[in-house]
Amino acid sequence: MNLKKITKKDIGNLLNQWSKDYTIFVPSNEGDTAEFRVLSSEFRGGGEASILKTPNSVPNLDWYRNTVKPLKASFFPPVEEMFRFQKGKEGHSIELPSQEHQQLIFGIRPCDGRSLRLLDNIFTDTYQDPYYLPRRDSAVLVGLGCLKPYDTCFCTSLGISPGESEDVDLMLTDTGDEFLIEEISDKGKRLMELTAGLEDATEDDTASAREAKGMAQSKVTREIDTQHLSHRLLSCFEDEEYWEKVAAKCIGCGICTFLCPTCHCFDISDEMVKKQGARFRCWDSCAFPLYTKMPMENPREEKWQRVRQKVCHKFEFHPMSFDVIACTGCGRCIRLCPVNWDICQTLAQLPG
Repeated sequence: MNLKKITKKDIGNLLNQWSKDYTIFVPSNEGDTAEFRVLSSEFRGGGEASILKTPNSVPNLDWYRNTVKPLKASFFPPVEEMFRFQKGKEGHSIELPSQEHQQLIFGIRPCDGRSLRLLDNIFTDTYQDPYYLPRRDSAVLVGLGCLKPYDTCFCTSLGISPGESEDVDLMLTDTGDEFLIEEISDKGKRLMELTAGLEDATEDDTASAREAKGMAQSKVTREIDTQHLSHRLLSCFEDEEYWEKVAAKCIGCGICTFLCPTCHCFDISDEMVKKQGARFRCWDSCAFPLYTKMPMENPREEKWQRVRQKVCHKFEFHPMSFDVIACTGCGRCIRLCPVNWDICQTLAQLPG
């Protein structure tokens, strides 16, 4: 493996090089929530800064643990125009949206990198999604080791290391004043070959990175028992008393699904004024009473049924289809729930 390194003060130069070919997204803590935003134009020589401490300085990564809005939003937006349509004398005409710029997303945590692999299963299974896949195929993902995980994180229970990732193109590890850079994919290798200003990593650098990764792994103390989990969920599927107890304090707000990096349900609607309009798709949630409601019935009328669906989909139904749990242990659903509903506690208390 080709290992390089770069000093933190030179990260700005690195991003400037990449910005010639890509639209660069970096972690931002401006506004109400942490999210990936386009690299500020002032950073490149003009305009208004939005993500930097000062103009022409290094992006502020010291505060960064993870974004609130998950990485999926970069490939599967909360609201997305599918096409525009107009009725003319000869019938309807359709205008497809223009292709977006290639994205390079910098600072992706390993749990979010894994989430895209899980979403790939959905958007390529039986149907090749024409909106998600072009963005996904053209994007470059630059990972950043998570050396200060939240106490709500349980990624290690899902086979994910907070300091390493096989789901990005390049992987950076903070070793103090420098970042160690690892090539993960062919995309990452090509990017490294075209990047100036990188130094070869030494044995001391790799030792420092290995120590940092080990420390990060030890800091993830929350865990879930995934052994026989699908079987345990199946055995209590009809236990209404248990699911009512689990769902008791859930308020059905949908935050846990909207902010989950692997939830992918959406609704489709048309907006039309006179003879023209547009078709959109937008995120939907199994937490909502109207979700999957049909003309003659609502298959999940009770709240406990909707909570059961949320849990069973991730840990039973999805593994049945794709042989992998649809959870990355990022902890957003615990950390950001307004009533402190905890998926780890729910799974630990399964009957039997």
